[in-house]
This record gives sequence, structure tokens and C-alpha cells, in this order.
Amino acid sequence: MSTASTANALRAALIAGVSGVIFAAGLALGGMLDPRKVQGFLDVGGIATGRWDPSLAFVMGGALVVALLTFERVRTRETTWLGAPISLPVRRDIDSRLLLGAALFGVGWGLSGYCPGPAIASLLPGSKDVLWFVAAMAVGMVLARLWMRRSEAVE
Repeated sequence: MSTASTANALRAALIAGVSGVIFAAGLALGGMLDPRKVQGFLDVGGIATGRWDPSLAFVMGGALVVALLTFERVRTRETTWLGAPISLPVRRDIDSRLLLGAALFGVGWGLSGYCPGPAIASLLPGSKDVLWFVAAMAVGMVLARLWMRRSEAVE
């Protein structure tokens, strides 16, 4: 490996690491690491009983604004800051795999109070609940990959 490629790999790792720390800090500050807070937000039926917690809507709204601005900026570029080509998704169709995946994600998020990003960030404090969730998520990812490979081989 050349010195330039080693430097690029280190720079990419540093950028990924700093981005991950900023993301985790934002999740923690926004309350997304507390599964009870997330479940309180998802309990829209609790509006009538006064148990609904709408505060995470502001966190998600802020994230949406940042994402929209970032995607607008990325659409006008051909490469990343490190020179790697940018390849945005082009599929716009909605199929059964997308709907099933979204449903599974939503049910898992609602039942556990964790989604993948906050779960990974919650590993640092390390409660047993989050360890079980991340282990189950990893098993689910492996099973999904095997199922997709099998279904592609059948087609």
C-alpha cells in the first residue's frame, strides 16, 4: 500500500470516527438513546391520555433539515472530499421488500425503543437490554442477507 493510499485510508477513518462521535452525541443530547422517550413519542394514541411525548419531533425535524441540505449539496458534486465517487440511489419504486423491511423496522423500533443508530451509540453505557437488541439485530441482518441471496438465486 502506498503512502498516499495509507494517508487517504487514515483520513477516511478519522472522518468516519469524528462523524460517528458527532452523531452519537447528537442522539444522546436529543434523547434518542432513552428507549422510554422514544416509545413515548411513538405512542401517538397516548395523545388522549396525555402520555404522548412530542419532543423527539424536533430532533427528527432538525435531522431532516440537515439531510435535505446535505443531499442538495451532494447532488451537485461528483466526488467526496476525499475524491471517492458519489453514487446516490436511483430506484424510486416501492416493492414488497421495502414495505416488509419498513414494517419490521417500525415494529422493532416501537417494541424495543431502539433503532440501529441509537442502539449502537447506547452500547457504550452497556445495559443488557441494548446488548440483546444489538445481538438480535445482527442475527436479523445475517438472516435477511441469506434470504435475499436465496431469493436472488431462485429468480
